[in-house]
Amino acid sequence: MVTNRSVPPDTVLPHITYRDVAEASAWLTATLGFTTEHYRYGPPGAPSGAQMYVGDAWVMLDAAGPSQKTPAELGYGTQSLTVFVADADAHYGKAIAAGATIVEDLHETIYGERQYGTRDLDGHHWLFSAHARDVSPAEWGATITTHLPQSESG
Repeated sequence: MVTNRSVPPDTVLPHITYRDVAEASAWLTATLGFTTEHYRYGPPGAPSGAQMYVGDAWVMLDAAGPSQKTPAELGYGTQSLTVFVADADAHYGKAIAAGATIVEDLHETIYGERQYGTRDLDGHHWLFSAHARDVSPAEWGATITTHLPQSESG
């Protein structure tokens, strides 16, 4: 497996707000290849949360409260989530076949990732990426400000 010094390994468990957790879970599974829920909680038929995964990436789905808005309701994005997959090309093909809205075509980045971007049913921006090349951040113009411990830098 290729590692890439420009992109960190799995380190964060994001909590993502959806208007309807059950609908979001079904959509993420059918369209973006998430594995069905690890667990869900809350009332039957109207869960208030769920935990899902795709590959080594885990996410929490949280039901939006009355005063919360999704990116689609706000009319703009609030964050971008990157998920590492084994084969970005195959993932891209499946997402298109399932009707995903592609906002960034599949390409190789200057920092060595093969990736594409999509928006989900509530407007969250997702990047699906696979390490294509090992690239030092300095090679594409970034300034290295700290050195990773040996176990993290490869």
